Amino acid sequence: MSSSLVPIRISLHAIGGQGGGVLSEWIVAVARHSGWLAQATSVPGVAQRTGTTIYYIELFPRLETGREPVFALMPTAGEVDLVVAAELMEAGRAINRGLVTSDHTTLVMCTNRIYSVGEKSQMGDGRFQEAPVLAAAKSSARRLIAADMEAAAERTGSMISAPLFGAVAGCGVLPFARAGYETAIRAAGVAETANLAGFAAGFAAAQDALAALPGREPAPPSSLIDVQKLVEEGVRRLTDYQDRQYADLYRERLARFTPHERADALLSRELARYLALWMSYEDTVRVADLKTRAARFRRVEGEVGAEPGQLVNTVEYLHPRLEEICDVLPAALGNWLIGSLRLHRWLAPLFAHGRHVSTSRLSGFLLLYGLAGLRRWRRGSYRYARENAKIETWLDRVAETAAREYDLAVEIVRCQRLIKGYGDTYERGWRNFSTLMAQLGQVDAPTLSRYRLAALADDEGRALNSILQPSTPGSRALT
Repeated sequence: MSSSLVPIRISLHAIGGQGGGVLSEWIVAVARHSGWLAQATSVPGVAQRTGTTIYYIELFPRLETGREPVFALMPTAGEVDLVVAAELMEAGRAINRGLVTSDHTTLVMCTNRIYSVGEKSQMGDGRFQEAPVLAAAKSSARRLIAADMEAAAERTGSMISAPLFGAVAGCGVLPFARAGYETAIRAAGVAETANLAGFAAGFAAAQDALAALPGREPAPPSSLIDVQKLVEEGVRRLTDYQDRQYADLYRERLARFTPHERADALLSRELARYLALWMSYEDTVRVADLKTRAARFRRVEGEVGAEPGQLVNTVEYLHPRLEEICDVLPAALGNWLIGSLRLHRWLAPLFAHGRHVSTSRLSGFLLLYGLAGLRRWRRGSYRYARENAKIETWLDRVAETAAREYDLAVEIVRCQRLIKGYGDTYERGWRNFSTLMAQLGQVDAPTLSRYRLAALADDEGRALNSILQPSTPGSRALT
């Protein structure tokens, strides 16, 4: 066999549930239908989210001599022609392994993210930075096809494998006609209409990317997003959370800071983000609302790959404490129950253990649906009264500080990142937030920023306590 004949080497990187196996089978089917030899292998990885699998494919034209190549089982750094990544960080891992090279590798990558457990469990923003991965992809690959394939899949009702298959067809690496790819989808006989639509969307995305080469700069970081866009997103979030009047209150609260603003509008930008987050605090009503939405049931069905008409049983694990129950009660009643030690000791054991609620059953669904319906009375609840008072106090501090020290006011706004979730998570964050607010008058903006980052470093508050201890002898650990 001539040494100049080498296989086309393809490395696919997908997370469990994204249809990487289906994508691999489609590519092999196209090749064999076109008279080529093909071999596909897969190596499942350790569960990072739902497990990352590397699929490796080698394709070779059938020779008249009848001789066949010996295919490799795994990709080799520097020798891969096409790398396909179904998630942004998987593209980064492929680059890090040396599978993407500037001399001949075409990289087809999704810009969408599926966050790992490690990213989601951080106290603050634990997400990996996307900009370095995009920059590395642009500099490492011979040609880069980057698009949000997850969005394309949602638009067309397909799985992400279909738009990726279209991008593989549209990137020009494989010598097969478009009709062959579409035939492979039809031959599979599964969700044909949706998968063909997803394929077309991915094909168009690849063609557009090739037409735009040598590529555009990555999207600007979130700090450069126009303030108005953030406000609009805040209004959308709070209207969905409560109602239009609640979103109007959000706008009114932001308007009071206009006189304190400077050219870069940094304070308004940070306030637009963090005020919306605080005003949409998590309570049992919000949790119940999100868990009973039709869109969530459709998403779960898509994630588990349910066929049309197939029944899916969804079981929710809920563990509301007595405090969360009091939160949704009328303010006076909730305050009375929380303040009564005798009632608290009597009632607390009833909520000491979690519960499994099947929202696929009518009884479980109606339980959560009824709880979600309490949203209309949220403004009269015990939790709303407390959160509203805390927000007003926070805004007053920001306004007072902005008049004399703009940068410190911005840091006070950013401290809201400490307040998240509900239950024990919320209590820990609130204690740390209160500790930092107690430091106002003694710290400047850089120092408050350092304290905030320390508070976000761990759940127990060890990092924050370690830097506060020297200046506050005998202080208690923030745990």
